[in-house]
Amino acid sequence: MTKPTLPIPWLDQDDETTPLPDPQWALSEPNGLLAIGGSLSPQRLEAAYRAGIFPWFSAGEPILWWSPDPRALIYPDRFHTSRSLARALRRDQFTVTLDQAFNEVLSACAAPRAEEQGTWITPEMQSAYWRLHQQGIAHSIEVWRTGELVGGVYGVSLGHAFFGESMFSRVSNASKIALAWLCAQLRAWQFDFLDCQMPTNHLLSLGAVCLPRAQFLLALAASQRFATRQGPWELSVSVGDL
Repeated sequence: MTKPTLPIPWLDQDDETTPLPDPQWALSEPNGLLAIGGSLSPQRLEAAYRAGIFPWFSAGEPILWWSPDPRALIYPDRFHTSRSLARALRRDQFTVTLDQAFNEVLSACAAPRAEEQGTWITPEMQSAYWRLHQQGIAHSIEVWRTGELVGGVYGVSLGHAFFGESMFSRVSNASKIALAWLCAQLRAWQFDFLDCQMPTNHLLSLGAVCLPRAQFLLALAASQRFATRQGPWELSVSVGDL
């Protein structure tokens, strides 16, 4: 099937009824751009994630909606624990929690980083994911050392899929420790996958694999047949499960 040559559709900010386009019509360049505009309402965001679409834009830009091809996933039972990470997990220097400091994790992920200019987690995005957290479908995993938040991950959970949004680390291995515990918990709950959106060398080193978008969408549809485990979440796994 040939993609249409129509321009990328713009959505009205107040339009909550027009669905986002089918991901198959996303652009090849830039990879995955599907639509522009609309809102970040809980209803719009939930529908987007269930369809394999996510927002990603910078300050001063309109909302941009994406469904890239290929898609990076981590299967919870295939998370790769390196020797250095295994040592860090055994040292017992850290405490790990779920949904105890969502806003703090969100703010830390949004903070500017030395290797990047600006941040895509704008105040508008932070407010949107805080609302999803209040609805019990956005979650954070926190890593603490001597009472200080030193790493974490946040994302959205629907059905048996977890959509990772961002992570941060203030000490060596902290974000990897967060991912290791998250994957152990998702495995215990029989989740199908952790969506990483775009592949990076860092994610690939942790066991991420790349699926063609069509294959990802089939896996996503299967994951949405299960009920959503709404929050707040609590850890039910231990170090021995990592």
